[in-house]
Amino acid sequence: MPETLRTTDSTNYTDVVSETADAVRAAGAALRERFGDVVRPSSRDELMRALADNDDTALAVLRPRLTRLRPNAGWVEEELDGGALPPGEWWVVDPAEGNINHLHGLPEWAVTATLVRDNRPVLTAVHLPLTGETYTALTGAGAHLDRRRLHVSPAADLSLSVVATSQARPDEDETVVRRVGASITAMLSDALVVRTAVPATLHLLNVAAGRIDAFWQFSGARADLLPGALLVTEAGGQLSDAQGRPWTPQSGSFLAAAPGVHAAAVATLSR
Repeated sequence: MPETLRTTDSTNYTDVVSETADAVRAAGAALRERFGDVVRPSSRDELMRALADNDDTALAVLRPRLTRLRPNAGWVEEELDGGALPPGEWWVVDPAEGNINHLHGLPEWAVTATLVRDNRPVLTAVHLPLTGETYTALTGAGAHLDRRRLHVSPAADLSLSVVATSQARPDEDETVVRRVGASITAMLSDALVVRTAVPATLHLLNVAAGRIDAFWQFSGARADLLPGALLVTEAGGQLSDAQGRPWTPQSGSFLAAAPGVHAAAVATLSR
């Protein structure tokens, strides 16, 4: 995954991180104005329109700001897409990460923006509008909550660990659903506590901050995993797929863990 940032341009990436953080905070403020009452769509079409309205509200703020920062970067805003991107720089954004939670009046949602170069995240900013927290990471420069440096947990015993998983997308393939169920059962036997909820990004923030010891997910979407992947790596965590192989956006599974419990988590998920 991320290596020390090497670039031949003169960009001050610390400034880009700061301005990206400003952008997600502004988009979060716009979404917060829409948050409150539970939205109960009467049909799937109505649900999709409500989700799109939230996305459009945040994108109206994010797109011009981020485009101004890196005008030659491509743009990815479909949060359920996975796989590799074409070469070059791309903004991968999730304008309302945890959008369904927002509609249901639940507090677990965020705004994310990640700059990716040649399929490696360069920098990311994640804002939680209801707490005011902003998480940032820059390749080779660490992960931070506001100005506080983040470090993953020193956990060394999976049986004493809090772990978490998430659902990659609605209407998931049945094989993936069964695999998720089996992995939760296995972790219930091996870990101390298993948390299951969406969105993935919020679990990964907690891994980076040392509050959760491991997170895994089968299948995956770029916008779900790239921000947290960079945050966890820069906080000293270990990434792989569920079998312990190097993770890429094309992988069919994802594991982020404190180094002391990574191997045990792989063994549990591989059963």
